Amino acid sequence: MPQSYKGYEIPAYTDDADAIQAFKDYTDDVVKRNDEVNVELAAKAPFSYGTAEPTTTVEGFIWFDENDDPATPKYWDGSEFVPFPSGAGDAVISSPAATGQYTDTGVTYDYYTFTASGTLTVDTAGFADILVVGGGGQGNNSGGGGAGGYLAVSDAYLPAGTATVTVGAGGAGGEVQIINGSASRLGSYFASGGGGGGGGGVLSGDSPGNRGGSGGGGRDSGRAGGAGDPGLGNDGGDGGGGNAGGGGGGAGAAGQNAANTVGGNGGAGLSSSITGASVTRGGGGAGVGSGSSGTGGTGGGGNPSTSGTANTGGGGGGDTSRSYGNGGSGVVIVRVKV
Repeated sequence: MPQSYKGYEIPAYTDDADAIQAFKDYTDDVVKRNDEVNVELAAKAPFSYGTAEPTTTVEGFIWFDENDDPATPKYWDGSEFVPFPSGAGDAVISSPAATGQYTDTGVTYDYYTFTASGTLTVDTAGFADILVVGGGGQGNNSGGGGAGGYLAVSDAYLPAGTATVTVGAGGAGGEVQIINGSASRLGSYFASGGGGGGGGGVLSGDSPGNRGGSGGGGRDSGRAGGAGDPGLGNDGGDGGGGNAGGGGGGAGAAGQNAANTVGGNGGAGLSSSITGASVTRGGGGAGVGSGSSGTGGTGGGGNPSTSGTANTGGGGGGDTSRSYGNGGSGVVIVRVKV
């Protein structure tokens, strides 16, 4: 009958005492290594997947947060679940000089505001928060100009080197055509210019609003507002009867549709505290009508015959006497931890 040792059967043909002892030594080593593996696995931090935060007090517990796609691994640090630190740190900027500095909830930030085109020198690659706003579209003969595209990114990665910064101009100078704003850019991060408002000029006729970061408002019944670029803005309002113009789209809301002889309001912009104080940018321009006119959207949108506010990307206000409001210029802002 075959012999056995610790659950391992010794082959029946093995009858040499030295061979049997060697087999026992080998088996002891296997069992020992298996036990070591089991101990090591038992020492691994427990973990779970789900959308609900686990109720645990075990330090080091790992939660794969499925509210994100893909799930974000977070660990319990003794008081809360926090993401694992990234291999890259915060970007270090050497030029230009910081526009300002502030502290919020114990974290100190430098911020860099570009109101005109320039360059940004990054000494150490890493992460920063950025806001890029394109130039607003010009208002037209009734239709309000759309706001410039609005791109806000937290933890944007900035490679080391010199990045080109472009601040887009607002649309201007069009009397018989529809003029969009110009795009703003920080390296590879891009925000398109706002769409010009629809008009009734010699070349534009009773026209829809132009597409842009946010779309321009249309002029007259059946003329649609321009489409906003996905992720950057909203649509302009549709035109109404009696040559009424729709409001330009804003970063936070679509432009209001015009009614018969009544112009639409420009869409509202979005607020940001990237400089330490809340500022609203990206408002759409007002549409106008022969009966009554709309108002510019919060965030620099121009009222009738009024230009969008500089460095907000606000759309220009429409007008019926060709005193169209120009689009407001854009802006680029970078914030880093120090």
